[in-house]
Amino acid sequence: MKAYFQNIALAVSTSLAGLKLTFKYLFEAREKRTPIGVEDDNYFQQDKGIATLQYPFESLPVPDNARYKLHNEIDDCIVCDKCAKICPVNCIDIEPVRSAEVIGNTSDGTAKRLYAAKFDIDMAKCCFCGLCTTVCPTECLTMTKAYDFSEFDVKDHNYSFGEMSLVEIAQKQKEFTDYQAAKSAAVQSPKEDQAGSTEKPKIVKPKPQVKAKPAFKPKPMIRKKPTEDGDQ
Repeated sequence: MKAYFQNIALAVSTSLAGLKLTFKYLFEAREKRTPIGVEDDNYFQQDKGIATLQYPFESLPVPDNARYKLHNEIDDCIVCDKCAKICPVNCIDIEPVRSAEVIGNTSDGTAKRLYAAKFDIDMAKCCFCGLCTTVCPTECLTMTKAYDFSEFDVKDHNYSFGEMSLVEIAQKQKEFTDYQAAKSAAVQSPKEDQAGSTEKPKIVKPKPQVKAKPAFKPKPMIRKKPTEDGDQ
């Protein structure tokens, strides 16, 4: 019987201790914590106050070296295809269209000779390794601080950065095909058929024939037989 009342007293005391701690935190929650990241020096100094954020209106700051949603600045892209080759999960799909001449320059002065007919990144496949941003020669492919890009349909995670329409793609492909055909025709046509050509055909002289030297044959050595007088 004694143990019964001891258990009741222990339950009441522990409940009061828990309620005391709860009311303490409720009282301290009148103040609000400043939304700072864990890398801040004052992060662990804020041990009091409410920690709830009114998301999405408020959010914790993201570190500068975080790996989240990919973004491509298409104006600085030279369509080198390095990012697609190094991607371990094949989430980058690129289709270049060649140009007969330089079509512009990037912000760092690199010449652009390829059109980006297609530049798609499927973030549903991305493993956030950051290798594509490392090999990018113009640093146009970066990882942003956008970490909340959830979608109802997984197909909506495929982001397209190509700005060319189907008509423009067909036109640029035709221009390069015509350029290649004209270049091949100019190389294959003879020089005398070109307009204004005054070159004379070259006369090829036959090379003089050189007689082959006879092969050297060593003569056999014949030893004389000794005479009767003993001379050799």
